Amino acid sequence: MTRLFRSLLFVPGNNSRFLEKAKTIQADIVCFDLEDSIPDSEKATARNLIKEALKSSSQYASDIYVRTNSPASGRIPADLEQIVQKGIDGIVIPKVNNAKELLKIEKIIASLEKKRKLGSVSLIPSIESAQGVVNTYDIASCSKRISAVVFGVFDLLNDMGIEYTKQPEGAKYARAKIPLDAKAAGVHAIDAIWQDLMDEAGLKEDCIIGKNLGYVGKSIIHPDQIPITHEAFMPNRSEIEWARKV
Repeated sequence: MTRLFRSLLFVPGNNSRFLEKAKTIQADIVCFDLEDSIPDSEKATARNLIKEALKSSSQYASDIYVRTNSPASGRIPADLEQIVQKGIDGIVIPKVNNAKELLKIEKIIASLEKKRKLGSVSLIPSIESAQGVVNTYDIASCSKRISAVVFGVFDLLNDMGIEYTKQPEGAKYARAKIPLDAKAAGVHAIDAIWQDLMDEAGLKEDCIIGKNLGYVGKSIIHPDQIPITHEAFMPNRSEIEWARKV
């Protein structure tokens, strides 16, 4: 199971070049994507490419997760059929609204693990809706498989009918509640992405805000964001000194 969650890098699952390049990326988690970055017409291709990539999991420097499609899409059974296999460390489930959705998915995973004689696959539900925010504690505590939850700010704002800005006022409550509920459930919280790849100062500031809210890491969309993210979420000098004294 993943021990560090400082960076969760999304890699489009329909791009074989990106999947190959990800072998050398030093993110804590590399997450092959089947959802937002993949057009409907390329879902099947992405599943096949990810299935092949998982066969060479030992060549990757990072833990390997896969983000499925959402529960509402109806595509999760087909996704799991391809990706629950040797080489996968965990699965990110996007747009989880309640624990009931997640428990249905867990049953499918458990069945595939038993049939294929696999160990337990970790789960990271992504909180991206008003209902999901309200139910975060129930979601985070519904299964021993859950190691962390992710905050998905863009879909939350869309659900709320709020326009995106770099520090959206309408997301402040959700951003603060999610790590609180995660901590109460005994799991980690991973903060939302920073979209502006050119604004490194903004990314650094956003990481500090997230850390001060209780997040242990951040979702990222480009390898160039890894150094800033890792530096921000490493323990500082006073935290290290306190730990040594303890």
